[in-house]
Amino acid sequence: MTSIDKDFIFIPMEIIKGISASPGIYIGKVFLYYEENLNIPKYEITAKDVKNEHSRFLEAIEKARNELEAIKEKAYLQMGDKELLMLDSHILMLSDPDFINQVSSALEKQLRNVEWVLFEAIEALIEKLKSSRNSYLQDRESDLKDVSKRVLNNLMFTERITLSELDSPYIIAAHDLLPSDAITMDKKNIKGIILDAGGRTSHTAIIARSFEIPAVVGLSTITRKVRTGVDVIVDGDSGIVVVDPDDAAILLYADKLERKVETTRQLRPYVKKEAVTDDGQKIIMKANIELPEEIESVIDHGADGIGLFRSEFLLLQSELHTSEDKQCEIYKSLLDKMEGRPVTIRTLDIGGDKILPGYDEHHEKNPLLGWRGIRFCLSNNNAFKIQLRALFRASVHGDLRIMFPMISCIEEMDEVLEIIDKVKQELRNEKIDFKDNVPIGVMIEVPAAVLAAEFLAKKVNFFSIGTNDLIQYTIAIDRGNEKIAYLYQPYHPAVIRLIKMTVDAGKKAGIPVSLCGEVGGDPVATIVLLGLGLEELSMSPASIPIVKKVIRNVEIKEAKKMIETILEMGSGTEINSYLENWFNGRFSGLK
Repeated sequence: MTSIDKDFIFIPMEIIKGISASPGIYIGKVFLYYEENLNIPKYEITAKDVKNEHSRFLEAIEKARNELEAIKEKAYLQMGDKELLMLDSHILMLSDPDFINQVSSALEKQLRNVEWVLFEAIEALIEKLKSSRNSYLQDRESDLKDVSKRVLNNLMFTERITLSELDSPYIIAAHDLLPSDAITMDKKNIKGIILDAGGRTSHTAIIARSFEIPAVVGLSTITRKVRTGVDVIVDGDSGIVVVDPDDAAILLYADKLERKVETTRQLRPYVKKEAVTDDGQKIIMKANIELPEEIESVIDHGADGIGLFRSEFLLLQSELHTSEDKQCEIYKSLLDKMEGRPVTIRTLDIGGDKILPGYDEHHEKNPLLGWRGIRFCLSNNNAFKIQLRALFRASVHGDLRIMFPMISCIEEMDEVLEIIDKVKQELRNEKIDFKDNVPIGVMIEVPAAVLAAEFLAKKVNFFSIGTNDLIQYTIAIDRGNEKIAYLYQPYHPAVIRLIKMTVDAGKKAGIPVSLCGEVGGDPVATIVLLGLGLEELSMSPASIPIVKKVIRNVEIKEAKKMIETILEMGSGTEINSYLENWFNGRFSGLK
């Protein structure tokens, strides 16, 4: 990762519209952060320089080998035999004396810098592989590219800047950020995020909201229109980025910031108030979090508990994903800090845009429809059992609930329950304390799960509707794709009907149904969710006060009447307009 000025287009005072991913406003300087195809330098060297270039080459190879060995150490959680063999082959390539000698010889003959010599040597080898009739050799092309890129990166960026190392406040501009980038960033010095890619429910957007960092995504070309040091205004409320703002724009946004601070002050009293409608219906308000560090925010914003702890974000931090004991300690700490409030932990939801260290070697044509969520866990029994053992061991320290992502059929749930029984029996045999009656739940985020909800309800203790994925799979839209982000409609009539079907199935079976998708934190959507019969909502901690205010100023009978009207509408745009008009009339200036 590095700051790059390639293809920079400077246009003074440009206003760019994107997607509001995390509310808030910040005025500051940009740090451009993204990985791009390498621009290989080419220059002549003298005979005296050859020894130094050769030493740089050997150091880059050694660093690449160490990187691969570190990945391999953690690979038992993510990889099968095929992936481990591939890693071994990459390590062997880096140790191949013929290859090293070929580059060394070329250095002496060509008297060019080692980056260019290596690049040419790799290109020549790739051409040989392509022309071979041996299919095995042809398949080695991607391996060779991967290894060479790793070495070239080490040659060209001996000191890479990471988001955990920034030494002053910046707005991060990037094409996209991996969740692993986002969770390791320095929250004190990252004041805003602007991305070419992504949508409101991409995981980077979710993390930005959790850390209360203003973010605008889906900007398409922002990385070509800014460079490190350029002044920018990030308006996460309106989904706007102002590049190189003039004095008038700065004054305008300074005024907006002042008014925003006043709104926050007005909402502060709702932190300690219960979420009870005007006609007396109590709504349970919980928080969605990714990291233990967010507990303070959960309590500070008045949550009744944690409705979704995305445990995979722990394991994106490599030092935490290798040990049952370490996981148990973290879960125990969560329960202790919540002091008896309920904590719902979702098991690993790896796949899609969330990739564990080392797992990036595995490629799928359609990762969002592929090996993710419960599918990943059921094919990685070792990792899955480690997490379940850690969760049950921690269960004696508080009110723990466990839920499973991406369940699409009864057979998957039966297999999960069978593994749970085995884990419990192991713990009994080892005389390790655990709660035998930990509530088990299912994330309802696949349309198939909605349609099978009456059968799933007989197997579990609760449902939690994950609207982020439910919307994505219902409308057939990649929620991280900026080209079609406009199609992501939380108020699509089909989505509203699927939520209603889930709530109805849960009530019929006598099990609670909550909603933990990002829709839960949208104050405009609150009246819809109440009208659909939801009595428990989970959201980003910062959204709790404003949603509480809405709840305390409406009645359930009003919400149900509005749902009757909404169910007669056939367009998400029509429903959205209807709700916005209602909200602005009732809560003017609040959003």
